[in-house]
This record gives sequence, structure tokens and C-alpha cells, in this order.
Amino acid sequence: MNKKIAPFGLWESPITPKRLALGIRISDVCWDSDGETLVWLEGRSDRGVLVAKHRGDAPRDLTVDLSVRARVGYGGGDFTVAQGDAYFVSDGRLYRQPLTHGEARPITPKFGEPASPVVSPDGRWLIFVWSDGKEDCLGLVDTEGKGWPEKIVSGSDFYMQPRFSPTGDRIAWIEWDHPNMPWDGTRLMLAEITQGGFPRVKEPRRIAGGDEIAVFQPEFSPDGKYLAYVSEETGRGELYLYNLSSGETRRLTDGENVILPAWGQGMRAYGFTYDGMAIVYRTGDGGIDRLKRIDLADGRIESLGERFPGYTLFGQIAPSPTENAIALIGQSPVTPPRVVTCTVAAEHAPRVHRYSRPETIDPEYLSSPEPVEWTALDGATVYGLYYRPRNRLYAGEGLPPAVVMVHGGPTSQSTAGYHAGTQFFTSRGYAVLEVNYRGSTGYGKEYREALKGRWGILDVEDTVSGAEFLGTTGRADRERLVVMGGSAGGYTVLRVLTEHPGLFKAAICMYGVSDLFGLALETHKFESRYLDTLIGRLPQESAVYRERSPLFAADRIKDPIAIFQGEEDRVVPKEQSESIVASLRARGVPHEYHLYPGEGHGFRKAETIESFYRDVERFLRRYVLFS
Repeated sequence: MNKKIAPFGLWESPITPKRLALGIRISDVCWDSDGETLVWLEGRSDRGVLVAKHRGDAPRDLTVDLSVRARVGYGGGDFTVAQGDAYFVSDGRLYRQPLTHGEARPITPKFGEPASPVVSPDGRWLIFVWSDGKEDCLGLVDTEGKGWPEKIVSGSDFYMQPRFSPTGDRIAWIEWDHPNMPWDGTRLMLAEITQGGFPRVKEPRRIAGGDEIAVFQPEFSPDGKYLAYVSEETGRGELYLYNLSSGETRRLTDGENVILPAWGQGMRAYGFTYDGMAIVYRTGDGGIDRLKRIDLADGRIESLGERFPGYTLFGQIAPSPTENAIALIGQSPVTPPRVVTCTVAAEHAPRVHRYSRPETIDPEYLSSPEPVEWTALDGATVYGLYYRPRNRLYAGEGLPPAVVMVHGGPTSQSTAGYHAGTQFFTSRGYAVLEVNYRGSTGYGKEYREALKGRWGILDVEDTVSGAEFLGTTGRADRERLVVMGGSAGGYTVLRVLTEHPGLFKAAICMYGVSDLFGLALETHKFESRYLDTLIGRLPQESAVYRERSPLFAADRIKDPIAIFQGEEDRVVPKEQSESIVASLRARGVPHEYHLYPGEGHGFRKAETIESFYRDVERFLRRYVLFS
């Protein structure tokens, strides 16, 4: 059909703020022990709901009055399923919920924050990560909730991913200490536990990892002979297999990137098949995942991409415990996240059990990314994903305005998944560049660690050079560029405005860091020493903290900016935004400030999301399209 010629940025789009607000979040999926029931977690506005689907039956909500959400660090590790019951976290307590019928009942008192529950093979015990915000440990409680939970492992600053062996006589876990983050260096620990009475841990020993080597996701083989894990020992996130009898370790992959930055509890990148003969895993390259299967007997690696056609990201890999099938969260740039299963041996399409969005939008409104790279000011190569404007009804003349998006973390990555916000812009006639600046995951350990000591420098340079790349390659109108980011990405946005005023026409900052001193003193435990690595240690590097804090250079911000903040943010408190707003207000710099009650670090409520996109669109029309 012939498209109407209309100004970029003003195209009518079916991707409305209200539609964006009505989607759900799918964050995890698990099988019950018998392989007959699938359970997943849905985020509906500000509530977390467990949904169960028995084979051949319709899905149904398990949790009604309780909101499922773990709150250790950034969350995750919200639930597990075993032997006909779901075990989940709600409001600081662990609950047990039958999958068939019956009410949830608490099995721990309300004290601290639990996460990552795992049930012992005999169904009697539940091990979990336990934190009071200052001290972390591994806790243990009986699954009936008859006794008080007790610490069984302590002494390290952080714990994640506890696992029982199939025989129930061993446990494995990941631990690490300040100032490391889990991608800097962690330890894989293994210990025997006593049998009879309340289990006790005996003589823990380190199997892999260290202060400068990150390890991730231990998993026992179904027969209990091996312990698999992911390690960055070679500089890539490779799969390893540890023989529990001989103590020998074997690297299974070569040149893969299986590891994920452990921003949350409960993350999974692989799993053993039900018979223990193979491992199914995802590996990432340039923001695109590939699903593979490795035969443990001969090392042969098989691509499973054809079993899941059209998907480019695979999350929370969960092989069935009883058959040759896989459950996962699949998505692509034009396909919102779905709960999907597929029988590996069969030649049929995967089965979708849950859609996160209605998927009624014509694909002609959706843009797919082009992987791009450019040269930074110092000659280094920088990576990103470029999205062209796309709308089935409209075309533009000349070059489009562009939104340069800066992801958070900073050790995160913009990937080729479904980004509703990106499609919101591209369907209106904006180009979008998602910058994977140095420090991002997905390009090897050396690329990620380049940001150590240089946060506020390399991320800024790579964002600026990315904007210039758009202009020099004719991908966008260099006079109508917008920079946008949240959290650590919001920090980069503010630094760009102080160091390169006038480069961007406008800026969008969500819960961005403005005062590095305040962040070091006030943020949650998980990141309380993160700046030791990214900036330097206090008080020795006080001058650097001041130099790189946007707050102390706020008088250099001249460009219009909209700032969005959650009132209950514990990671980046509202004072970080309000100190910048005070400077903007005093100097008459065009700005907007939106404070959302009941929101934390990242927006969950439907009404907040709808308001956010409506205000962003109005702001950009005023300062980018019509100024």
C-alpha cells in the first residue's frame, strides 16, 4: 500500500501508552517434579502472581491474596516447584502452596528477606538465601514449617543459587565478598550435609572461581555424579563439568558466552536433560541468543534454534525432569515474551502457554534491530543495536530524529528482545540506537572490565560517539537527537549533559545517579561497594567522586530534560533526582520532574507506565519536534 508522507515523530501508532501499561511481565518458569505441571510467575502491574498449567488443562492462578516477590538485592529467585507444591516468597516470608487445591501457608516467620528456595530430594527441607539487609546467609527450614529456620552457611557477604544434590547428602552454592560484584569474582562451594535430624553443613570447599574469576549457576546432574557450572576462567563464560568422585574438571564449550551478569537471584542459562545425557544452554553473541544442546558423552554440540523458530532470546532455561522437552521464556524484537515449550526430538512448532501481550499489532509497525559497531574517540570498537523508524501507514522525508538509549547496570546489555519502549518510538517515526558501551556484558570479560575505574568516562564517550555515528552514517538527524537512560544509564545521561552540552536536543532521565558520594552511602547492600571498582575507594578517591558526580557540575546542564523517579526507590533514592531538579529550577533550565508514589527502582504499576510514556511523548514533541 502507498504510505502517507508525514513528519518523523508525529506518526500515529497503535502502540499507545495505555497498551504498553496493560502488558504483563513473565520472569520465571519451572516444572513440577513429575513433569506434568508448568508454573510461571507473572508481574501484573505491581503484583506477582504464580500461574500453574497441568498438562492438557487450562492455566489457573495459584496465588490470589499474596503478591509473589523476593527482595534480596534486585530480586529474583521468587519461587520453586517440587513434588506437587510451589514454594514462594511474599512480603518477607516463605510460603507453601499445593498445585491442586488448598491455601498457601507460611513456613517461615517474617524476618529478613528470603530468596531462591530449593527443596531437598526427600521433600523434607528447604534451603534458601536469607538476608536482613546487612548480613546474608543460607538458611534451612523444614517444608512443613514446624520448626524455626536456621542459618546453615554464613561468613561471606553474599550468596546465590543454592542447590541440593539428587542424593540429598551434598549442597552447592555461589558466594562472594565485598567489594566484588558477582561478575567480578565469585566462589563455587561444595559441602556434605549430615543425615538424620536437622541437616548440618560439613567442611565446605571451593570447587571453582575466586576473587578475579566469576562462576555462575551450579547444577547437579540427575544421577548425582557431576556438578556443572559456568565460569569465566578463559575470559568467556564457558560450561564446565566437575566429577564428584574423581575431582576432575572438564570444560564443555569453547568460545561460548553462557554466563549472565547475576543482577538477580534465581537466574538460569542452562539445564541438564532429564536423563543426564546432555545439557541444554543459551549462548549470547552481539545481543542475540542461540539455543544449543551438548552431548556429555562425545561433546557433540547441536543447535536447537530450528526448534524455536523466530526467537532471538531464551530466558530461564528449564528442561523437563521426565522427558526430552524444554520450557523457557522466548522472545524476539517483534515477539513479546512468551512461556514456550518444545519437545526436542519432535519436528513440530513450539507450544505457547502464555503471551505477555495481546500480539494484535500488525508486524508492519514493528522494527527489528541492525547490529552496528563504531569507533570510539580512542580507537576502540563499540557495539550497539540500531532500529529504523517503521510504520505501515507512514513514511518520512529526510532524516529522522533519534533516541540514543543507555542501558543500566552498567554491567547489563541491550539485547535483541522485545523492547516495548523502543517500538513506542520507532512506530512514531524515531530511530533508536541502543548503546552497548564498554562495560556491557556479552562481548567478553575484557570488554566488560574496560569500565573499571572509568565509569562516567567510557560510557559517556561511547554514547557520544554513538550519537555522532548516527549523524555521519545518515541514520538520523544530528540536530534532533535525544539521550535516554535509567539508573546507571540515567547517570550517563546526566554526565553527557554536563560534559557535552548542546549535543542532544533533549534528555530523558529515569532514577539517575547524580551524587556518587550519596550513592556510596545510601544505596542497598548489593551495590554498596560497587563504586570501589567503577570509580575508586573512599576516601582516597574523593576528588574523583566529586569530579564525576553530575550534581557538582549541574550548572553546565543547559538542555531540556525530563526526570522520572520512584518515591520509594531504595537503590537510587529520590534525593538523587531532586538535587538536580533544584539546580535546574534555580537556573530556569527547561525541565520536568515526575515523582511516582509507591514505585521503587523501576516502574511496575500500570498507571505509572501509562503516565510515563504519555509524558515522554508530550515532552519530546515540545522540545525536539516543535522547538
